[in-house]
Amino acid sequence: MYRIKNRIYPAFDKTQKSGVCNYLRALVKQNLGLSSRGILDKFLEDEKYYLELNASRFPFLADYIDDAEFLRDTEDYIKECIKYYEYKELQRPIIEANKEFEKKKRKFLQEVKMSKEKPTKKQLYYYDRLCKKYSVEKKNTEVLSKLDLRNEIESILNEHSDDYKIID
Repeated sequence: MYRIKNRIYPAFDKTQKSGVCNYLRALVKQNLGLSSRGILDKFLEDEKYYLELNASRFPFLADYIDDAEFLRDTEDYIKECIKYYEYKELQRPIIEANKEFEKKKRKFLQEVKMSKEKPTKKQLYYYDRLCKKYSVEKKNTEVLSKLDLRNEIESILNEHSDDYKIID
C-alpha cells in the first residue's frame, strides 16, 4: 500500500495527497461490499456534487476530477485498500487468538506475583470478618500469600453464599 501511495497523485502536495488517501481509505472501509469501480463512482459522484456546491473537502480536485491519470491512480489506490482490508479480515482470527493468549498470560503473571506477596490489611480484615460471619475456622494467615488468601476468601464465599458467584 505504501509503494502505491508514493506513486500516485504526483501533482498533489503532501497534505493534499494525505487527505485524499485517508478519505478514500475510509470510504473503502465503509463500502467493502462494493467493487473498486463502484467505490470510485461513489467518490466521483460525491465530489462532483460538493464541488458544484462549493463545499468540497478537496477544492483542488476540480482541476483533476476528470483527468484519466487521476482516475487510474484513484482506482489503483482503492484496489489496494480493498486488498488491505480483506487481508486484515483474514488475520482477525489470529489476532483474536493472540489477544486471548496475552490476556491469559497477564492473568498468570499476576497470580505468580500475588503468590509471592504478603496479604494486604484489607484482605486480612475481610477474611477475619468472613470467618466470624460464617463461623469458619481461620487458617494461619502468616504463611499465606495474597493469592492463597484470595482463594480462601473465594472458597468461603462460594460455600456460604448462594447469591454471590465469582465469574472468571
